[in-house]
Amino acid sequence: MKYFEVDFCITCPEESMMQDARDLLAAMAGDAGFETFEETVTGLKGYVQQSLFERSLLDEMLREFPFEDATISYEVSEADNQDWNAAWEAEGFEPIVVENGRLIVHDGRHLPETPAEISIEIDAKLAFGTGNHETTRMMLAALLDLGTPRNVLDCGTGTGILAIAALKLGAKKAIAYDIDEWSADNARHNAVINRVDERFTSLLGDASILDTLDETFDLVMANINRNILLNDLPRFVQKMHEGSTLLLSGFYEEDCKMLVEKCESLGLSQTNSRQENGWACLQFSLLPAS
Repeated sequence: MKYFEVDFCITCPEESMMQDARDLLAAMAGDAGFETFEETVTGLKGYVQQSLFERSLLDEMLREFPFEDATISYEVSEADNQDWNAAWEAEGFEPIVVENGRLIVHDGRHLPETPAEISIEIDAKLAFGTGNHETTRMMLAALLDLGTPRNVLDCGTGTGILAIAALKLGAKKAIAYDIDEWSADNARHNAVINRVDERFTSLLGDASILDTLDETFDLVMANINRNILLNDLPRFVQKMHEGSTLLLSGFYEEDCKMLVEKCESLGLSQTNSRQENGWACLQFSLLPAS
């Protein structure tokens, strides 16, 4: 598939605002089809499939960027037809510790120094989800606190890390999907590395693929940006049964109110929440039908 490389230049009156501006821009750009980002000295570089790039939507969001004193410009070029994340992959990442060492995420180059209750190896290839981001860490921590589900659905799976964690915690089966072909393949690859591939199914597509599934799930997880969650929540609920758990992240604390209201309108009751550095994770349970 072909990608655009978009170089965003962010100008802020205070250097301390730059990281917040980068994080917010990445979250908003996801609504315009962007999948992967890397930080630059002047801002952010994003990658988007050419067929999914919505330039008019991106321009509209930049006009509404909530940091009034920040200005953002960008240049679009065609990305090389190669693995443009290869340098990051070659370098890898240091082990990521979750919940005081109960769970450790690592790659094949940087092994953990101490054993953990759950150890997950991730070979990240063009996919979001190593545990380095606050939203992934909170989702993993929430998983550790849940009882063991039998059937798991992972929406927007990225590297497959959440589904793999659930399987290592004892889930019988996990189905995952992602709109990005690289991610769907990478999730399958990581399931093999972690020896859970016999219980793992990775599908290529968006939430409409759920219409092809007949079963319901004990646990539904989605670490996706706010607007996609709001759009896809009705489909998630259709794949839940009474007492099923829904875990959501990928959004800021200020987004929680509208997500809670949407979930409650669909028959879900909030049971827990987490926050880290302005990001949030919400947990719900599906109430009995009235």
